[in-house]
Amino acid sequence: MAKCHRIALPCPVLPLSLPVVYGKRKIMAGALAESSKNISIGRRAVFLSLPPLLMHYHCPPVEAEVYEKETQKDKEASYALEKRVGEAIMLLEKGRELQANADFPQALKCFTQVIDTYGDLALTEYARVGRAISLYEVGDREESIAEMEDVSVSLKGYPEVHAALAAAFYVDKKAPLLAERQFTIATLLDPRYTDLSYVRDTKHWPPKLNSFLRKVY
Repeated sequence: MAKCHRIALPCPVLPLSLPVVYGKRKIMAGALAESSKNISIGRRAVFLSLPPLLMHYHCPPVEAEVYEKETQKDKEASYALEKRVGEAIMLLEKGRELQANADFPQALKCFTQVIDTYGDLALTEYARVGRAISLYEVGDREESIAEMEDVSVSLKGYPEVHAALAAAFYVDKKAPLLAERQFTIATLLDPRYTDLSYVRDTKHWPPKLNSFLRKVY
């Protein structure tokens, strides 16, 4: 019977040049990394140099100046309006003080001045109420009633003008139904108009207009 012989094959020996090749690759990789680093630094330098150039593409300064001028104009217009409103309120309060002191002729002048000078302001409607009440005492009652009727539309829901109109309808127009209607509106909005002392001492109605409440109550 034939015998099998084991043949020992020699272990493969790595070539001695492999570490050298590996070393070369390592050196080449290091060189490439250094080169990439240099390129990256160069690109970064170019990128950082761009913002000053891009800043030239912002909004032109001329438009900014125009916007600032418009803002300044708006501020000036707002200040002028605020000043006019303050002047109108002071004059309106002066008229009410004169009315409280029973100086109805001077009160009439103040209320009329508010209407003539500051007619574009909404608060002049309240000056018209004061003017109509003062006019009822010292001026033309027909004109006073016409003013009250007009203001009762523009200031619908303002109790004083409805109460004053009720008094004028009752005393001058001899129209009790119209007077009752206006007086109902006024007292529903403000029940204090049923109190003679409130109308006389707080609202400072003139004597001729107070006569309505004296007759009713």
